[in-house]
Amino acid sequence: MQQDVTELVARARAWQAEDPDPETSEELAKLIEADGERGGTELAARFSGTLQFGTAGLRGELGAGPMRMNRSVVIRAAAGLAAYVREQTPARSGQDGQDRHGLVVIGYDARHKSYDFARETASVMTGAGLRAALLPRPLPTPVLAFAIRRLSAVAGVMVTASHNPPRDNGYKVYLGGGSQIVPPADAAIAARIDAVGPLAGVPRPESGWDVLGEDIVDSYLARTGSVLTEGMPRDVRTVHTALHGVGSSTLLAAFRRAGFPEPVPVRRQAEPDPDFPTVSFPNPEEPGAMDLAFETARETAATSGPVDLVLANDPDADRCAVAVPDRAAEGGWRMLSGDDVGALLATHLVHKRARGTFATSIVSSSLVSRIARAADLPYEETLTGFKWLARVDGLRYAFEEALGYCVDPEGVLDKDGITAALLVAELAAELKQADRSLTDLLDDLAVEHGLHATDQLSVRVEDLSLIASAMERLRAAPPASLAGLAVVSAEDLSEGADLLPPTDGLRYQLAGDPDAGVEKARVVVRPSGTEPKLKCYLEVVVAVRDQAALAAARTAAKSVLAELKADLAAAAGV
Repeated sequence: MQQDVTELVARARAWQAEDPDPETSEELAKLIEADGERGGTELAARFSGTLQFGTAGLRGELGAGPMRMNRSVVIRAAAGLAAYVREQTPARSGQDGQDRHGLVVIGYDARHKSYDFARETASVMTGAGLRAALLPRPLPTPVLAFAIRRLSAVAGVMVTASHNPPRDNGYKVYLGGGSQIVPPADAAIAARIDAVGPLAGVPRPESGWDVLGEDIVDSYLARTGSVLTEGMPRDVRTVHTALHGVGSSTLLAAFRRAGFPEPVPVRRQAEPDPDFPTVSFPNPEEPGAMDLAFETARETAATSGPVDLVLANDPDADRCAVAVPDRAAEGGWRMLSGDDVGALLATHLVHKRARGTFATSIVSSSLVSRIARAADLPYEETLTGFKWLARVDGLRYAFEEALGYCVDPEGVLDKDGITAALLVAELAAELKQADRSLTDLLDDLAVEHGLHATDQLSVRVEDLSLIASAMERLRAAPPASLAGLAVVSAEDLSEGADLLPPTDGLRYQLAGDPDAGVEKARVVVRPSGTEPKLKCYLEVVVAVRDQAALAAARTAAKSVLAELKADLAAAAGV
C-alpha cells in the first residue's frame, strides 16, 4: 500500500511540475501533502487514468489531475486535435508566407474556466500552424456551430458542459461542415492526444489568433429569421429563462428581430452565473428547474394579462424546453416533453411545405415517422445524439427527446434552442389566432396517428460499475415480457442493428394488446453518454378512434408505462 501511495505522489508531483495553472498546481500541492496521510484516496481518484476523449469530446469535474478538467488536460486535447486536423487538411500559404492548415473557431460558455480553456485552445492551434479565432464573448453553442459553416472552418471547439452541474466543464469538438465528431475520427483524435509528450514541447504563443467581432453574432441572428414565414402571426406572449446560462441576450434579440413581443425574462436566472445558484441541476428536465419560470409566468399574468408560453434554454442554449398553460396541472403550467415538441415542430414544418428528410434517434418518439410518411417525406432513425442525426442525407429536420431540435440544418447542423424557440412561438401564434393551442394540436395528432406516449426510467449512480452490471444482467437474461406484453424482438445494439453502427444499448420491441387498444410498445436501454446514469426509454402506442376516446387512451398508456418501468427495473436489478 505504501508503495502505491509513493507512486501516486510521484505521478502527482510530475503532473504538478508542468501544470500551467497556479490554481490547480496549488490544489495539487495541498492534496499531495494531505493525501499521503489518508492513504492516497483522493490522488487515486484523480490519477487512476485519464479523461477519455470520445464522440462527446471531454466532460468532467474541474480540478487538478488527468481525471479532471483543467488547463493541462485541455492543452493535450487541443494538441491532439491540431495534429489530426493538420493531417486531414492541406496547408495553404498565408500572406506572411507561412503555411496554414485552415481555420479553427473556438466558442465558450460562462462556466468556471471556460474562457481559460478556450484561450489555451487558440494558443495551441496557432502554435501548430493553424488559424484560430475565438468567438467575441460567452455565447450559445449554436452560434459556434453556425460560425464553423459560415467561415468554412476546418474544425471548431465549444467549451461547455451544457446542463451538467456547476463543478463540471467540457470540450465539444466539431469538424468541417459544423457537425460533431463520430467514429472513427474520435478514436483517431484520442490516439493523437495520447501521443502528446511533455507540455513544454507544445508550442503555445501568447498571441497570433483572432477574436471575431459582433458581426458573427449579427449574421447568426439574421439567419434565425429564415426559419419563420413572413406574414405569419406574431401575437404570442412568452416568459423565458436562460437557467443562468448564455442564451438570454441572443434569444431576446432573435425574438425582437422576428417581430414577436419581447419575452419576459426570469430575472434571477437571466444573467450568466457559473454557480447556478437557483437550481440543483441547470437542466429544464430536472425537478424544480422551472419553478422560477412558472412563478414569473403567474406574476406576469396577474399584472399584465395571460402568458401563452414558457420557454427555457439550457445553459449553452442548444436545447429548448416548452411549457403551456394548463389549469389541471399543479401550478397551472404543463411541461411538454421533448417528444411532444418534436412532433409539433414536425407538423408545423410539414404545413410550411418543408421538403427533405425528417430524422430522429432510436430513443425518441416514433410519432414523427408517421407524420413524415403521411406527408410523403423521407424518414430516418439514427443512434442517440446530433452527431449522428447531422449526418442524415438530405436532412431537413431532426429532433431528439432530450429537448434537442435542428430546424435549420443549412445554418446550424446541430441542435439549436434559439431557432427552435422561434418556430414554437410562430406555431403557437398561428394556433392562437385560430383560438386553438399547442395541446389542441397534440390531441389532433393522437387521433390521426395514435397516442404515442413516452416516459423514462433514469437511474443516477455514484458507482459506474452498477450500470455495467445492469447491462450485463439484461444481456444474460433478456425479459420474455414486460408489462404483460410479449417481447417480440430483443436486439443487442452492441452488435449493430438496422444498419446502425454498434453502440452499448439494448432494444426491445413489444407486441400489442388489442383488448386494451395497445398497438405496440418499445423499450431502449443505454448508459448515458454525458452523465453517470442508466437511461431506459419507453414508448407505448395506443389507438384513438376520436377525441372522446383520448382520456381513456391516456389512462391506458399511463398504466402500461408504469408497468414497463416496474418490470424493467426488476429485470435490470436497479
